[in-house]
This record gives sequence, structure tokens and C-alpha cells, in this order.
Amino acid sequence: MDLDTLEKVLSILQREYKKWNAPVVTLIKERTNDPYKILISTVLSLRTQDKTTHKAAERLFKVADTPQKMVRLSEKEIEKLIYPVGFYRTKAKNIKKISEILLKEYNGRVPDDLDELLKLPGVGRKTANLVITLGYGKLGICVDTHVHRISNRLGIVKTKTPFETEMELRKILPKKWWIEYNDMLVSLGQTICRPIRPKCDICPLRDYCPKICVKNMEKNDV
Repeated sequence: MDLDTLEKVLSILQREYKKWNAPVVTLIKERTNDPYKILISTVLSLRTQDKTTHKAAERLFKVADTPQKMVRLSEKEIEKLIYPVGFYRTKAKNIKKISEILLKEYNGRVPDDLDELLKLPGVGRKTANLVITLGYGKLGICVDTHVHRISNRLGIVKTKTPFETEMELRKILPKKWWIEYNDMLVSLGQTICRPIRPKCDICPLRDYCPKICVKNMEKNDV
């Protein structure tokens, strides 16, 4: 996809995506703008539906919304609060450990540096980039399964892994789009550009999308 077409596609998405459901971490950011809550919410969201993540985050933050409060909870208490998110036992362990590390090594503050964030247990590039972009408003490109799939489906990149997608996007994506890119594509992926049977007939990008590797479209798709 050439740069002019890419700009058109992203401009359309920017206009349309706020009509759809926002990712849960973005909703939490809009309500609190707290890097710690964004970090913990993202950890909870891994391999978990947004609806489940949102309820779990609400339960957890009612009891402990700072590292200081979180370390007072046992892993079992955290488990009960976040269940039934995926891998809740592992996530409870990581959340408690993250909170301990933040207090011990960062004076209770979530770092705003990618390499420092990646040192935290259970934190990968997706989580780290979300904290940087949503928590601190710094440049970063968060690539999850939606962003990876749709970036390839649109022909923006031709990559095999989310890491490769992030590296390619850092080369070709104008920086003005970096922070918003994840929100736009996740919203699109959750509502229209689904992995299976995407709703191509109502997609605002249908005139620009080459539908790479798209199978089993809705019957009335064009």
C-alpha cells in the first residue's frame, strides 16, 4: 500500500472508529489516565474478552488501585478478584510481583521506558507499548492480534509475527498515527474485520482493502 492510500485509509478509520466499541484499556485510560491501572488492565486483558477484563479490573481496583494497596493482598485474594480472566492464577502472581518491583525499584511509579517495562513479569511488547502510549502519551506502536491481522489483510505490511509487524510499521507509518493506530484497528477488528466471516460489505475501508487471505465472508459481502 502506497503512502497516499495509507493516509486515506487511516483518515477514514479515524473518522469512523469512535462509533464502535473502544478497547477496554482505552476506556480505563479515559476514565483514570493512570499508568498503573493501564498496566494492570493490560495484563488482565491478555487472552481474555474485553467484557470479562472490564469487570475484573473494576473488582480489583475497588480493593487495590495502587501498588501500595496491591502488595497487601495475597495472590489468592487477587485470584478471586480477577477470576474468570484467562490464566488468572499466573496473572495474580504477576500483578503482585509487578507491584512489589514498582515499589522496590521505581519508587511506586510505572516506568515510561520500553526496556524497563519489558523487565516486569508478564509484560510483553504489546503491554509495554500500551502503557507508553496510553499512560504517558509517548510514541509507540502497540501490535496485538487484531493489528497484526488487519495490517496484513490491508496490505500495509507483509509479515508473519506481531513483532515483525511492529518493526515494519515503525518504518513506514507516519508518527502522527502511532499512538492511535492500535485503537483504530482493534475497534475495527472487534466489530467488522473479524478473523472469520468479516463484514466486508459494511466496512468503511472496502474500496481500499485487497482482502488478503480473507475467507468465509458474509454472504452479502462484495
